[in-house]
Amino acid sequence: MVEAIKPLTRSTARAGSEAVIGGFGGLFDLAKAGYRDPLLVAGTDGVGTKLKIATAVGRHDTIGIDLVAMCVNDIVVTGAEPLFFLDYFATARLDPEVARDVIAGIADGCRAAGCALIGGETAEMPGLYAPGDYDLAGFAVGAVERDAVLTGDDIVIGDIVIGLASDGLHSNGFSLVRRVVELAQINFGDTAPFARESTIGDALLTPTRIYVPSCLAAARASLVKAMAHITGGGLVENLPRMLPDGMALDIDAGAWPISPVIAWLAETGGIAADELGRTFNCGIGMAAIVAPDDVRAVIELFNGNGETAYRIGTVTARGPGAPPIVIHGMAATWPS
Repeated sequence: MVEAIKPLTRSTARAGSEAVIGGFGGLFDLAKAGYRDPLLVAGTDGVGTKLKIATAVGRHDTIGIDLVAMCVNDIVVTGAEPLFFLDYFATARLDPEVARDVIAGIADGCRAAGCALIGGETAEMPGLYAPGDYDLAGFAVGAVERDAVLTGDDIVIGDIVIGLASDGLHSNGFSLVRRVVELAQINFGDTAPFARESTIGDALLTPTRIYVPSCLAAARASLVKAMAHITGGGLVENLPRMLPDGMALDIDAGAWPISPVIAWLAETGGIAADELGRTFNCGIGMAAIVAPDDVRAVIELFNGNGETAYRIGTVTARGPGAPPIVIHGMAATWPS
């Protein structure tokens, strides 16, 4: 299998890496990547129980994109460029065809993020995993010049929150998603009520969007003060992570369209609007805080880099005992 995936890893080569697989460690040359005084930024993540859907429908070519996206989107919010990636693939008994599909997806994600796949680990653990099951973890390392780190320290009251549209559920909340599918008594092979051109399984496997090119462009143009990747914890827990002490966010849920899959989950599962906001990205996969005078330029930059950007809220003062985020219009905008 190692020989079979070598062409995939070579396809991700970039300045600083030859992307050679087979040694005990992967090497990367920061000088060749063009950095003068860099800080390294590292992140690790998995894709959770979305893997259960990939296994159920027998489709494994996109789950690797999710794995890369969950890691690189986390580190780009610091202003860091993802440089290299490693994966960990664990299963009961290796199926080379499945493993190659997974790693092909990882290579696709690495190319989209501009980082090199420089190594990984495959483990067979019968008795720990059921036959046919596997698990994935990923590790990304990036770099940012010391004087270009996005800290959010310059955020002031009155700054504006820009949201970037998601490509569906991304990779969070899938234990709840699978429960709703079960309650609806439908199969992953059935036509999706929220995407009539697709089966439920294929629609739910839509991979996590990789925001690296657009977010790097905004960071390098010095147009954003902070960014947040909307993952586990949804809007409610991730958006406030951008803020300095003493500040809060006022978010307008009517500023962007609801994702059809979110509407279906809410209605079918009877999920309250506030719970949606704590579990899913609700249509916003990445957010940034910018100065009011830069809003137009930022939105044009993001849209020009393939995103759909919305002005979704404002930075406010946070009073004693007040929550760090208030989201208006959720009950009116989304089924609950």
